Amino acid sequence: MSRHSLMERCDEWLSADLDDWTRRTVRRHFDPVGGSPYWLGRLAGLGFDPGDITRYEQLVEFGPAPVDDLRSLDPADLVPRSVPRPLTGRVWDSGGTTGTPCRLFYTPAMLAHRGIWRTWSFITEGFRENSCWLQATPTGPHLIGNGTWEVTELFGGRSYAIDMDPRWVKRLLRDGRVREAAQYTDHLVDQIATVLHTQPIDYVNTTPALFGALAQREPKLVAELSGVRLSGTQLTPAMRRRFVDALDGGICGASYGNTFGNAASLPPENDGGLLPYVPNFPQVTMRVADRSDWLRTVPYGATGQVVLTVLHEDLFLPNILERDQAVRYDPGGRWPSDGVANVRPLEVVRSAPEGVY
Repeated sequence: MSRHSLMERCDEWLSADLDDWTRRTVRRHFDPVGGSPYWLGRLAGLGFDPGDITRYEQLVEFGPAPVDDLRSLDPADLVPRSVPRPLTGRVWDSGGTTGTPCRLFYTPAMLAHRGIWRTWSFITEGFRENSCWLQATPTGPHLIGNGTWEVTELFGGRSYAIDMDPRWVKRLLRDGRVREAAQYTDHLVDQIATVLHTQPIDYVNTTPALFGALAQREPKLVAELSGVRLSGTQLTPAMRRRFVDALDGGICGASYGNTFGNAASLPPENDGGLLPYVPNFPQVTMRVADRSDWLRTVPYGATGQVVLTVLHEDLFLPNILERDQAVRYDPGGRWPSDGVANVRPLEVVRSAPEGVY
C-alpha cells in the first residue's frame, strides 16, 4: 500500500459517523445468520434488543465487557459467521498479568487496520521508510511481536528481533525474586546490545522499561540510534525527557494499547508534561471514567479509569474496563473522539506487576 493510499484510508476512517458505524457493527455481530456465535448465544440474556441500538452512547447497555469469558472461549466464536470458515490465521494472547490470558483471533481485516494505523504513526512521527529495525518486544503469542510484519510489509523495512517472555519476569516479581528478574532484564539488554554492536540498526521498537535499562547500560549505542518507538508499560513525561536526551536528536515515538485495541501518540504538550494518545478510530474508541462509577465520564483534564470499546467489523467488545488510568484528553478538533494522556497503571501490586512490558 502506497503512502498516499494509506493516508487516504486513515482519512476515510476519521470521517466516519460514529453512530452509523455503531449501528452497522452491532447489527453485523447480531445478524441471525452471519453474526458472531458468542454474541448470538448471549442474545436472550441481554434484556434488550441490540437492533434498537442507534447511537454510540447506548453501548453502555451491554454493561462492562465480559473479559473473563475471553480466557476460555474459542476465539473463533467472537468472529461473525459471515467471515468464511474455516478461519485461518493467528490467535493472539493478552499479557496474562492478572490471570489466564485472554485470546483473540485477528482476521486479515483486523491486522490491516492495526498495521495501517501504526504505519500512519511511523509517518507522522518522522520515521524513515526502508530502514532497519530491531524488534525488542514480547514475542510468541503477543500481538506487539507482529510489529515485524508491520515495518517490513507496510513500511518497506528490514527487521531483526530478540527473544522475550514478559510473563516470566512478571512471575519472578510476583514471587519476590527481584534479583532473578534483574538478571532476565540483563539477558534482554545483552541480546539488544549484540545486535546493535554488529548490525546497521536505525530504529528500535521496544518498551519504555527495557529502553530505560538499555540507555543506562549502553548510552553510546542509544545515542547512535536514529530513533525508538515505545509500546507497553507506562511512559511518564520524565522518562520521555530522559529518552529524548539519550537519543541525542533521534526520534522518540510511542503508542498505547494492548491486544484489544490501540491508540497513536500526538506530539507532547505543556513542555513535555502531557503525553496524549488518540484511538485507532472508529474501530477503537476510548473514554476516561470515574473510578467509582464506570458510567460517568470525567471532565477534560481529570484522571480516571480507561474504558476501551472495540467496534471492528470482525470483533465487537464494548466497555472494556482497563487496568490503566489516564487523563481525559480533548484533541481540540484534531480527532473525532476523546483521547487519553499520561497513562499509568490503575494500581501497582505484586499480584499484577508491570515488569518489562
